[in-house]
Amino acid sequence: MSLAKELGYGENERLLLVNADDYGVCHSANIGIQQLLLEEAVSSATLMMPCAWAREAALWSARHPQIDVGVHFTLTSEWDSYRWGPVNRKGSTESLVTTENYFPKDCKTFEQQADEQQVQAELIAQVEMALSMGMKPSHADNHMGSLYGLATGRHFLPAVLDVCASYGLPFRLPRYLLQENGQIAPPELAEQAKQLAQLADSKGVVILDYLVGLPFHLQEGEDYNVLRSSMQQLLSSLHPGVTELIIHPSVVTDELIAFHGQPLKRGMELELFRDPMIKQTLQDEGIRMIRWRELQKLQRERTGFNT
Repeated sequence: MSLAKELGYGENERLLLVNADDYGVCHSANIGIQQLLLEEAVSSATLMMPCAWAREAALWSARHPQIDVGVHFTLTSEWDSYRWGPVNRKGSTESLVTTENYFPKDCKTFEQQADEQQVQAELIAQVEMALSMGMKPSHADNHMGSLYGLATGRHFLPAVLDVCASYGLPFRLPRYLLQENGQIAPPELAEQAKQLAQLADSKGVVILDYLVGLPFHLQEGEDYNVLRSSMQQLLSSLHPGVTELIIHPSVVTDELIAFHGQPLKRGMELELFRDPMIKQTLQDEGIRMIRWRELQKLQRERTGFNT
């Protein structure tokens, strides 16, 4: 049975999760993402527990349990002037950090040096930190794709899926890879994706059908109108089944500009799913917005998970 049917929808329905990534990275992102969540312009957000503004975001989430907020498993720290490191204080994190005790800036370095047991302990620590602040995470995903092995082929998904299974969290992993514009995972990893989907199934972790998004960086000549048009094209190309679409919205402030390499695009993405033209496209295309809690409920029913 397809995921759509298991969730109670039609086989051919196009179901969409819009997730605001990088919640907690800074106060500016928190303000913007909270606005989108309260307006129900997006389905959910995922929180970077190692970041300086994670506590503000986690406590807000605890006060709004009706809103879906997950854990954005974070093991890289990409900006020059603003860095973060592990939250695990009970065991070794030596393989996860640079000489300055921050996470590495890029996925390749992380994949080459990380010890799998230390990775798993850090993931557990990030979930436990969210729980200790009163959150009830709806799902989990991964900052910069560091756990997927996209840079070197060395992935950490058995450990990730074990953690997700133990906490009853569905995980951002596409069952099928797309070859059209907006694709996240490279097509050459299609067979590996199939095997990993089978691994997720064996552990009882619910995963996506498809994962899409527009380029993270501002493209040459791209303004808001161009970005909106690209999003409309992406939405019109969605396949039947469950798709997650990733955005990184934020209010553009001096704080964001001080460290972020793409502040203007973050501001544009804040407006996309509030835009009447995008809302009209969703309506015209018959795309139904759903929530991660629906996937979590299915996972917990399948496995008999008890909190």
